[in-house]
Amino acid sequence: MNHPEKPRPTLLPEAAAAQAERQAREAAALRENLRRRKAQARARDDAPATPKNSPPSQG
Repeated sequence: MNHPEKPRPTLLPEAAAAQAERQAREAAALRENLRRRKAQARARDDAPATPKNSPPSQG
C-alpha cells in the first residue's frame, strides 16, 4: 500500500521561537558538558599514576 505523506503541522511563531530558544539552550549545555568532560580527561591524564589496590607507602 502506498500512503500519501501527511502534511506536517506548522508551528505558531511563538512556538517556533520557543523551540529555537530551547535548541539553543540545549546546544550550549552540550558544549559546556563537552568542555567539562575534556577537562576531566586532561586532569586524569596529568595525574600521577597510582595503582588502586596497592597499600599506601610508609616511610
